[in-house]
Amino acid sequence: MRKIVGAAFVSLDGVMQAPGGPSEDPTGGFPFGGWMFPLSDDEVGAAIGKLFGGDFDLLLGRRTYDIFSSYWPDAPDETKDIRDPFNRCTKYVLTSGTQPLEWENSVRVGNLGALAEIKEQDGPDLVIQGSSTLYPQLLKAGLIDRLTLMTFPVLLGTGKRIFGEETPPLTMKMVDHQATQRGNLIVTYEPAGEVEAGSFGEPPKNASEERRQEAMKTGAW
Repeated sequence: MRKIVGAAFVSLDGVMQAPGGPSEDPTGGFPFGGWMFPLSDDEVGAAIGKLFGGDFDLLLGRRTYDIFSSYWPDAPDETKDIRDPFNRCTKYVLTSGTQPLEWENSVRVGNLGALAEIKEQDGPDLVIQGSSTLYPQLLKAGLIDRLTLMTFPVLLGTGKRIFGEETPPLTMKMVDHQATQRGNLIVTYEPAGEVEAGSFGEPPKNASEERRQEAMKTGAW
């Protein structure tokens, strides 16, 4: 059985939109395209190289597929360590649309059921790149096996976030971590079950706390 591995570049406030360049994805008037470039370092580069150093296939949302299919087939030779494996691997595109998928070795995946069947097959792991809309639905369906977040020390305040609406409650277990010299964090997680709640102690029993609790019940707090 194959694994589905998420790998995302994110800001401290969880934004993953257009890390690579100004024209990558200005949707919604996003003004910070290319925000990752000044913050990256050799250790991040090594982590990316390790991620794509072996056999893999790509799992993409439709918009990320459009970005990649416009860039990588004709990317310059200095990017060949990523360009050639990206062009060679199978690209699974999770989309309900019927637009042509012209990049070589591209496969349309119409729904999560079809993706689950692909996951059960033999083959290399599927690595998610970009594709912010995939994470909530894949986590909810229990289809993500591992998630590596490369977090950069910047607050963007706006843009598409990796954990958007419909993200399910879920506990994650850290299985690997690294802090780079420039303050970037490379942390890998695996799903670890439902969220459990507890308490550090009983709340005080006094008139002030009773009024606060009552205000919360009525929506006046």
